Amino acid sequence: MNRSPLINKPIQAATKFLGSSQPYPQTKRSFPSAAPTPVGTAHCLFAPINYEHGYAYPLIVWLHGPESSEQEVKKVMPLISCRNHVAVAPRGTRCSERNYSAFNWGNTAEDIFQAVERVEHSIELARQQFNIHPDRIFVAGFANGGTLALRLGMENPNLVAGAISLGGPMPKGLRPLRHINQARKLPLLLSVSPDEKYPLPRVMDDLRLFHSAGCSLSLRLNPEGDELTTVMLADVNAWIMEQFCPSVSQAS
Repeated sequence: MNRSPLINKPIQAATKFLGSSQPYPQTKRSFPSAAPTPVGTAHCLFAPINYEHGYAYPLIVWLHGPESSEQEVKKVMPLISCRNHVAVAPRGTRCSERNYSAFNWGNTAEDIFQAVERVEHSIELARQQFNIHPDRIFVAGFANGGTLALRLGMENPNLVAGAISLGGPMPKGLRPLRHINQARKLPLLLSVSPDEKYPLPRVMDDLRLFHSAGCSLSLRLNPEGDELTTVMLADVNAWIMEQFCPSVSQAS
């Protein structure tokens, strides 16, 4: 199985993608705000092969990695599964300073507030177009997108059925464990290839923290420096299927 990094490889279309080209508005607003999220938010939707209207699909909300965009979902979903899931990817909260077509996830209170809005709105957009199982919505991401996925899951445990981080460490600051009693019930997956940004000692520190908090965490350790690979993405599919259909995940 291919272990080479995927983020910089060209996109190969394997199924149907739908998306909005309309960007998020860049105007500033006060925080917090009761104003509704605009309808024309930038996102990318993934439709599984041979989509069946009568079947309620799991939904993956994909949070892209650094210096990337919602288009990243086009690379990762065919390697997670072309058939098992619907997926939607919102755009990061901050524009890149180096690339006008790239975005990042900020880590201020306002960034996190906006990220939650975008995830909630992305879920609603997916549910408008596809038959989504309400109890099978998972948030997943790569690098800082994975860290954000863990934060959003633990801070909003009633929003999703599980959170997945591929190479993103435990979030720090702004009390990510403030809803710990509810967060303990949320399944978490942390898949890591230790490197200088997330070295093995920090991985072990995070593992001890999750364990002491009583969180339901699955850890996958991959060879050092592998970044985002087919092995890690295949683990995402298997882990999600295990949450509600262990026999199917074992067969696949």
